[in-house]
Amino acid sequence: MTNLNLEQGRIRPPSEATSLLLRITRNCPWNRCEFCRTYKGERFSLRTVEEVKEEVDAIREIVSELKALSWKQGFGGEIAAPWVNHILQNPEHYPEGFGSVALWLYNEGRNVFLQDGDNLILKTGPLVEILNYLKKAFPSIERITTYARGKTVSKKTVEELQELRRAGLSRIHIGLETGYDPLLQYVKKGVTAQEQIDAGGKVKDSGISLSEYVVLGLGGKGMWREHAIGTARVLNQINPDFIRIRTLKVLNTMPLYQKIEKGEFILMSDDEIVREERLFIENLEGIDSTFVSDHILNLLEGVEGKLPEEKGRMIALIDRYLALPAEEKINFRLGRRAGFYRSIDDLSNPVLKRQVEEALGRIEKEVSGGVEKVISDLTGSFI
Repeated sequence: MTNLNLEQGRIRPPSEATSLLLRITRNCPWNRCEFCRTYKGERFSLRTVEEVKEEVDAIREIVSELKALSWKQGFGGEIAAPWVNHILQNPEHYPEGFGSVALWLYNEGRNVFLQDGDNLILKTGPLVEILNYLKKAFPSIERITTYARGKTVSKKTVEELQELRRAGLSRIHIGLETGYDPLLQYVKKGVTAQEQIDAGGKVKDSGISLSEYVVLGLGGKGMWREHAIGTARVLNQINPDFIRIRTLKVLNTMPLYQKIEKGEFILMSDDEIVREERLFIENLEGIDSTFVSDHILNLLEGVEGKLPEEKGRMIALIDRYLALPAEEKINFRLGRRAGFYRSIDDLSNPVLKRQVEEALGRIEKEVSGGVEKVISDLTGSFI
């Protein structure tokens, strides 16, 4: 068995859960956003083209070894579910990255996600060379995606992005976070709303699929309205393929936590964030993006769909939650965070509802700080 560990970055979008992870850079070149803790204390560096090519070669070796081991395990060379589960459940017996390659093969080896936080900081030529080498090594690949900063993308030409698309880059994930300039400055995002618009427009013009991320609650109680309306205004000008929602959760390892401690930033409640989301969706006009709520931090997972046709349904679902009695809201919030519920409809399941009610009773008796403390701790565990 090869003893070469694959370099694995810390994060990837939920939509890339079964993708092959290939690290192109290490950490984030900006690394100053006050709502993020992912790369704090870590230095940014570029991997060389030769390093990445060697890793692609190592992945190819792992693929061969997985198939050979499958024969020995009695699976006839197939990357079968029991074999993949065994690898994932016993990571200590395999080099780092072995499990992710197995999972990738199990899902037909079609998708690749390039790590880390801003791979388009590479010059276009070297990145094209990597993409070409990767696709030649694995002809089964159909989609290659990456994170990138809007500031970085805004400095690329449409022609450069088209060159990347021809080499195989299928989708770019950009953290818009907010379209309100004072808030962008406050959280030290290092980009302006206009630069985000320019970046998004270039990606769209190049033919590469675009995902833009928005952080609900990022404006706190002081800037929530401007955050919602300003972000919708920017997205209306970009018209990304996907708008992906995340909900703010501040841990004590994030710089924003210090502003909360000083009373400069006041967090919003779940209900206030839901109202902010409603205002945000109301102001999305003239676009045909797909609105996606694909993270457990989001309270209302069901608020997603194609714009504009499903906009009314999404707002109606928000209104349905807001109309719940207070005791039903607290039950749903705990049930959602604890994994009992996925949608408001689950409140109609008497078994699940009774289990959550019993948990609420125990929390009120046994936990200092009560249910709000438990919900906060649960959401913190999802980051």
